[in-house]
Amino acid sequence: MKIFIGSDHMGFHLKEKVFAYLVKHGYDVEDVGDKALDPNDDFPEFAQQTAIKIIGSTEDDTRGILLCGGGQGMAMAANRFRGIRASVIWDAYEAKMTRNDNDSNMLCLPSRVLENDDTAWQGILETWLNTPFAGAARFKRRNAQIDEF
Repeated sequence: MKIFIGSDHMGFHLKEKVFAYLVKHGYDVEDVGDKALDPNDDFPEFAQQTAIKIIGSTEDDTRGILLCGGGQGMAMAANRFRGIRASVIWDAYEAKMTRNDNDSNMLCLPSRVLENDDTAWQGILETWLNTPFAGAARFKRRNAQIDEF
């Protein structure tokens, strides 16, 4: 599994921790930016870069992780791209459900909520990365409907 990770200034510090965690646990991860803390950067740039990397990947099960203050802006920007199913997740249960039911391929983390709670974001990551898509016909049908818009 290839994982692309990006953040704006609000998610930068948590992105650095998540990146290190993923590398330590043997994941193939690429940081798409921001590479340095820049209080004037804009989240849509990193959502776009990450979405394009996922869409253009030839590997199976390519995923992305985006971080900003609340996660919502990143999700809104990423979901504008056909084939991206970005979800704002704040606990392990929702991480499981968004993978199982929606085949989420992009995880958006709210750094304001999770930055100082390593147990929470690590549980979310592990659950999201290790929960397979159930593949039920109704779930596939719904994902196809999303891509028709």
